[in-house]
Amino acid sequence: MRFHRTTTLILLGCIAMFGCKKKEEAPPPEATVTPAPIETPAATPALVPFKVTSIDLGKAIGPDKKVTDATTTFGPKDTIYAVVSSEGTGPDVKLTAKWTYGDKGQSVKDEDQTVTPNGTAGATEFHVSKPSGWPVGKYKVEILADGTSAGTKEFEVKK
Repeated sequence: MRFHRTTTLILLGCIAMFGCKKKEEAPPPEATVTPAPIETPAATPALVPFKVTSIDLGKAIGPDKKVTDATTTFGPKDTIYAVVSSEGTGPDVKLTAKWTYGDKGQSVKDEDQTVTPNGTAGATEFHVSKPSGWPVGKYKVEILADGTSAGTKEFEVKK
């Protein structure tokens, strides 16, 4: 009986010792994270400051205000067109055309126009004419944007 008692006590001790041991928990399953879709911001047009891209001279312009008969040589009775092409955005800009004659820059005519740059290419037309006829010689038109020179074009009147 002693054998049974001893065996029972040992058996109870083992059960107590192993029975109280905490079971190891299985590791939680790895969470799968689905990345949020990357949103590309809507393309915003870059703000390009106003600038004059070209000054074209000619004897005629079309309905789009583009020169249709480009030249830098005119006759005394011709109307002389200067088309200022521009691009950019920003507040209103005052364009001025200063028409001059000869080496000393004798003033022929100054003309202002206000443009509103809206991000699309634009064309602004200036012109001069003289029904009695232009004197033969060298001329120049200077374009100013808000008082700052944006370029010049030289031309000549011949018989």
